[in-house]
Amino acid sequence: MKRVFLITAALSGLVSMSSNAFELTSQDIQEGQKIPQAFEFNSFGCDGENKSPQLAWTDPPKETKSFAITVYDPDAPSGSGWWHWSAFNIPASVTSLAQGADVTKLGATELKSDYGSVGFGGFCPPKGDNMHRYQFTVWALPVEKLDLNADASAALAGFTVRSMAIGKAILVAPYNR
Repeated sequence: MKRVFLITAALSGLVSMSSNAFELTSQDIQEGQKIPQAFEFNSFGCDGENKSPQLAWTDPPKETKSFAITVYDPDAPSGSGWWHWSAFNIPASVTSLAQGADVTKLGATELKSDYGSVGFGGFCPPKGDNMHRYQFTVWALPVEKLDLNADASAALAGFTVRSMAIGKAILVAPYNR
């Protein structure tokens, strides 16, 4: 009887440990809910505030030594999607970013968005287009520093991060105008 109890207790512990999943949340945007206009780009006919939303993540893999963040629109009519933000070498001790955060102050590296400027580039889908799905992803990485230059393309960073990631947390929210 004691053995059955110990096995049951051990299995219960495994189940409760597995319920902690790497998760990404935001005070500014919600999964499946339309993104507020404030996060729209402020050029190309868009007039938002071009600021990144607040992001927070919990329960990354224990082996995490740094994070990367990507924001990608797979629905952009470019033939290859649209990179809105690529940042890496975010210290493992960081688990949230304030709205409009400058991640370079944390020692992170930001790349050019597909707009051609470094840092976050807000949302600006063509007027009248269907909803676009914006994929916010925080990647857990097993290294403190990625071997990428600040002039690397967002696509190369995306490839590198995806191939090395030990975990990821995703939040997808739509936007159109």
